[in-house]
Amino acid sequence: MRSLPLTLAARLLPVVVLAAAGVAMTTSDDSDAHATPAGPSPQPSATATGSAAPRHTKPPTEACATLPASLIKELVPGAKAAGNELKSSDLSRRTGCNWHALDGFDYRWLDVAYDVRSVAATPSGGGSAVPGLGDNASVSEKTTDDDGQGIREAVVTVHQDNATVTVTYNGGDFESHKAADADAIRKGAISAAKEAVAALDG
Repeated sequence: MRSLPLTLAARLLPVVVLAAAGVAMTTSDDSDAHATPAGPSPQPSATATGSAAPRHTKPPTEACATLPASLIKELVPGAKAAGNELKSSDLSRRTGCNWHALDGFDYRWLDVAYDVRSVAATPSGGGSAVPGLGDNASVSEKTTDDDGQGIREAVVTVHQDNATVTVTYNGGDFESHKAADADAIRKGAISAAKEAVAALDG
């Protein structure tokens, strides 16, 4: 791998700083795991009507162990499978992990966040529906261009009874300055979300 020129390192630094700021936002106790809305509202669950105990008592304790190492290697080449646990003041409610790496000039960031509450989640409209995932799931996509560097991002939000799982996946090429392929980012985010939701049930 070629070493990064100083100009490239200067361009990469804001991305890392912004990503770190995003992590802080996902773990703030005063906000939801992500502001991304979900798709159509599901049928009321037993938890919502108070006729049964919540399905999930707490989020996965070791959030960085919820995704297979093989998937991390595929989605974030060069990242350590151990990941970086997200800090939270209430681990009985919110946990998460992120992985990021620069493989050559190809940058990838993957973030998984869990939020478990005492009542069923109530999603609002927005995003594109992702069928067959949780009780309700949606994916939102965007591309940003900061100082000529494109970054493509997909955010998958899944509601399953009283738990919300949010997966953020983004990337770009720091040599061509192009955003990562849209299909690859979308499919990668959905693949990670499926594994993350499965981990809710142990």
